[in-house]
Amino acid sequence: MRRAFAFVVAAGLAGAAGFIFATQKSEIAPVGEIKDYGRKVVSQGETLAALGSCAYCHTREGGRPFAGGRAIETPFGTLFSSNITPHKENGIGQWSLAAFARAMREGVSRSGAYLYPAFPYDHFSRVNDEDIEALYAYFLQGVAPQADKTPANAMAFPFNVRQGLAVWNALFLKPDLPKAGPERDAEWTRGAYLAEGLGHCGACHSPRNALGAIDAKRAYAGAFVNGWYAPALDASSPAPIPWTKTALVNYLMDGWDKHHGLAAGSMGPVSSNLRDQKEDDMFALAAYVVSLAGPAKSPQAQAEAEKTAMARVDKTEWDAARDASAPGAPVDPGQRLFQTRCAECHKKGGKPAPLALNSALNLPDPTNAVRATFEGVKPPQGALDRSMPAFRNQITDADMIAVMKFMRARFTEREPWAQLEEVVRRESQRK
Repeated sequence: MRRAFAFVVAAGLAGAAGFIFATQKSEIAPVGEIKDYGRKVVSQGETLAALGSCAYCHTREGGRPFAGGRAIETPFGTLFSSNITPHKENGIGQWSLAAFARAMREGVSRSGAYLYPAFPYDHFSRVNDEDIEALYAYFLQGVAPQADKTPANAMAFPFNVRQGLAVWNALFLKPDLPKAGPERDAEWTRGAYLAEGLGHCGACHSPRNALGAIDAKRAYAGAFVNGWYAPALDASSPAPIPWTKTALVNYLMDGWDKHHGLAAGSMGPVSSNLRDQKEDDMFALAAYVVSLAGPAKSPQAQAEAEKTAMARVDKTEWDAARDASAPGAPVDPGQRLFQTRCAECHKKGGKPAPLALNSALNLPDPTNAVRATFEGVKPPQGALDRSMPAFRNQITDADMIAVMKFMRARFTEREPWAQLEEVVRRESQRK
């Protein structure tokens, strides 16, 4: 028995050693001087970095651009984004193009350490050579070096053993783009490249499996990310009016569309970054994303869907004379709060989209509606006149629960939120 046990232990150790040896990645030598790429290539890289919203993840709150340090909560622990400025010691100032490309496509740093897929290299693996090089040129020659050190990650065992990511890569790193098919045109193909590559739309809008990879069978079915719920973009989209290419381009570039409302939460900075992109690219991106929900509706069907939704807007429009409670009748606390705090802005023809068209109220989870009300909405650059004030210190948790129940019932045809009280308690404690 002792000999058998010793054999099993020895075999296990030998297997572990063999795995580590087989999956070890070598360090790529540091470089001294970087060739001058010129303004055109650096400018192209800046545009691409905005498309990928690189600054959002790689800049902590109140921090310097691309200096890293933003905390990223995962089911496996807390990660901190890295410094990707050209600082020699704490950034990527000694990285060669080959080292940068390996990190983008394989999730392996210059030193040979595996990167966690919270950095969406599973998407970036689809980015072509020209765009990789332009990004490299921008980060090395268009960004100011910053000395910020990246905080240590707080990952639980065994997830703090980076070598295990070699298995993750073998299972989930698949750089193929969606196949176009005969019914797809060049615009759709370009949109697929932008969405599935640098845009990494599915990284936020798709649920994850137990190992933290996108659940391929439910891609774009909606998911939580950074404390917000990224709505479904597939056929289960909660939007009362189906998205069209034009509406989605409005939303992506301006952060606002009259039938879908304002980009809030993590989507706000994305819209601000997309504001200066080429319109052709944004229409291509929209063509691909809209196709995720299935075949496009005919103009007649789209018009009918819009007519139905707008009829609900008219039906649910707040009217003080009609909706005021009769003298002596019980007053619903949510209705009273809506009348005094919300009705003045949330009306037909107001700055926000009518609440009957609001995706947050139609979502299966109340987090977005609750957070937007507690924290307010800081509008994207294209819709600076459409802000919403924060009510965190102005209403109680009981008030929030009451008004959310009222709005869900009044403006949607969905079932009441079963987890509303829990979400309100959680979000009221958020700092």
